[in-house]
Amino acid sequence: MGLSAAAMPDTQLSMQAIHGLFAAHGASQYAGEPVTQLEHALQTAHLAEQSGADDELVAACLLHDLGHLLNLQVTGPNDTPTLRGVDDRHQRVVLPRLQGLFSARVLGAIEGHVDAKRYLCFAREGYFERLSDDSRRSLALQGGIFSACQAAAFIARPGAKDALRLRVWDDLAKQQGLATPTLAHFLDRAARCTSACPSGTG
Repeated sequence: MGLSAAAMPDTQLSMQAIHGLFAAHGASQYAGEPVTQLEHALQTAHLAEQSGADDELVAACLLHDLGHLLNLQVTGPNDTPTLRGVDDRHQRVVLPRLQGLFSARVLGAIEGHVDAKRYLCFAREGYFERLSDDSRRSLALQGGIFSACQAAAFIARPGAKDALRLRVWDDLAKQQGLATPTLAHFLDRAARCTSACPSGTG
């Protein structure tokens, strides 16, 4: 495959490079959870697919934590940044690498899934209490629970609904041993909505 995506930090990712990232780093532990990075991505996409999500939203679900895989090159495969008080800003790290390949809708859902957690902690009773320990630690590092004004601003954003749906599936996608379709299946769905396809951005 030539140079890895990690060796080319400023270049746009291709579908081949995305596959390479999952192949190289998908088996690493998803920080603080009983699943790997790949299992978490597949479970999130699977839950979206089961709910009837379209290709763009399934793609966002598959790729929403790809920034963690990019950051693994620096922090180590089994590191838990939140224990060191680090917000790896994974939701933003990956965006420049996906621009031009996926639509603004896909990128917006990926970027918004962290703020969606902050919103749901404000808006949904009992949501915070159901978060995992690592998710609570990251919440504090990401700015904490939204205020009423922040929540109102978030929900008014274009794409907030997609980010919220992704977030709910994200929270559920930490189930040890859950059977899902393969990475190839979801990469095929993601490829259908890339800029390289005539029906790309839908």
